[in-house]
Amino acid sequence: ELKKRQDIDSVVCVTAQHRQMLDNVLKELRIVRNYDLNIMTANQTPSDILIKSLPLLDEIVKIINPDLILVQGDTTTSLAGALVAYYNHIDLGHIEAGLRTYDKNNPYPEELNRQMVDRMASLCFAPTELSKQNLLKENINESDIYITGNTTIDVLSMTINSDYHNPYLDWVKENEKLILFTAHRRENIGEPLRNIFKAIIRIVDNNPDIKVIYPIHLNPEVIKIAKEVFGKYTGNRIKIIEPLGVIDFHNMMNKAYMIMSDSGGVQEEATYLGKPVLVLRDTTERPEGICAGTLKLVGTDEETIYKEAQILLTDKKAYEKMSKASNPYGDGHASERIVDAIIQRYKSKDDMILERKKEL
Repeated sequence: ELKKRQDIDSVVCVTAQHRQMLDNVLKELRIVRNYDLNIMTANQTPSDILIKSLPLLDEIVKIINPDLILVQGDTTTSLAGALVAYYNHIDLGHIEAGLRTYDKNNPYPEELNRQMVDRMASLCFAPTELSKQNLLKENINESDIYITGNTTIDVLSMTINSDYHNPYLDWVKENEKLILFTAHRRENIGEPLRNIFKAIIRIVDNNPDIKVIYPIHLNPEVIKIAKEVFGKYTGNRIKIIEPLGVIDFHNMMNKAYMIMSDSGGVQEEATYLGKPVLVLRDTTERPEGICAGTLKLVGTDEETIYKEAQILLTDKKAYEKMSKASNPYGDGHASERIVDAIIQRYKSKDDMILERKKEL
């Protein structure tokens, strides 16, 4: 959307804190990077990401001298971009501002990343009214907040194809239901993740018409626990695969019966597609989906996960109630609203400067 506008000269910089997953997204969405910091190393921590990103981003910003730096979401990369903007007295725009759990350890470290970024932002692009209200409670100026919807819905509106086909889907027969499953959150690594994996095995063992596809995250700790738990599973109805590209993942969600995930973005995407989601976390920064009825928080307890999944798999009314809930996350035009707001904001600034010059 930025590239479409004559008023804006945009530069794309990536840190590549997740190299392979990033490259897939950029390729499929045809995004051309101008700068690639290529910081990824094995077993890196949030501290590693921040320490490596800050000086490299600072150097690039001093070369470009932009009027505005845009960051998206709650990653450590976003925090690094925000700090560099602040240290260099450059305006910051935060896409996906105002999401909160108010539990600093859930999600970790994303919750505090997002709060700190919002404190530094000059333009807060909140996806929903609730996100705006969170920002107002934190004394963010209302004139700096714009309700836009979420850009992930913009992407979905471009990627979903009714004729989509994937070889993995051939594995799921017509009389079978597909559960698309993801789990990778840092705070879930350890016993919570083992409990989640055990619940998945129980669900499959007790429902002969169910198959599960798990595009596994490339975090070595996640892979280690998956091998430990699923390595003992002798059935053939759980398929662990490499991470999917964004187009494949969106369309596989659209083909799934239900979603089980500890991801943040998946909660919005599945809601847009009308797919019930069991959220494998104790908190969510996206409570709009809970209120709408499409999401249900089930935590990481094995028994709870199993029971909640059984309800959706055996109770048609419960399933339909969740699948027909409303979508609170936008209409696919968030990017347009964000860019319109940026242009209007800087047009107003230019007009003010001209007025001052006339007065002088």
